[in-house]
Amino acid sequence: MVEWGILVVLVLVLAGVFGRQVRVVQGQAELAAVQSTLGALRTAFVIEHLQQTVKSTQPGVAALQRNPFLLLKEPPVNYAGEFSVLKMDAVVPRSWVFDPDCECIGYLLLHPQWLESPPDTAVVWFRISAPPGPLSITPLHTYIWQGQVVN
Repeated sequence: MVEWGILVVLVLVLAGVFGRQVRVVQGQAELAAVQSTLGALRTAFVIEHLQQTVKSTQPGVAALQRNPFLLLKEPPVNYAGEFSVLKMDAVVPRSWVFDPDCECIGYLLLHPQWLESPPDTAVVWFRISAPPGPLSITPLHTYIWQGQVVN
């Protein structure tokens, strides 16, 4: 009977450790997806800048696209659309949004417990700015996600 008790305790401890590691990997996967989308948007900014540079030498220059998700060939499947910072309660977790008022993009976290800084944050926001050259994406705050800076 003692051997069975030890075996049950050992299995429970291993299941707990495995469950914790699964949650950590899920957080890392979500971070990788965020960084991948940010990378795709930055690439789209560079391509748009190059196209605008070429078009500026030709008559009939088109205006720049305000919503960066519309620059992509296909927006991410989890792009929810245009939402104000104040209307984020209508967005499902793990969704990207564009706020036209502040010209920011936001991501509503599925697992906000992995965001260490700033505390009690469920949405990470990035401002779109226009330095010389292509548009850029900069975080509104210093976001620390599982020990890594999100930018």
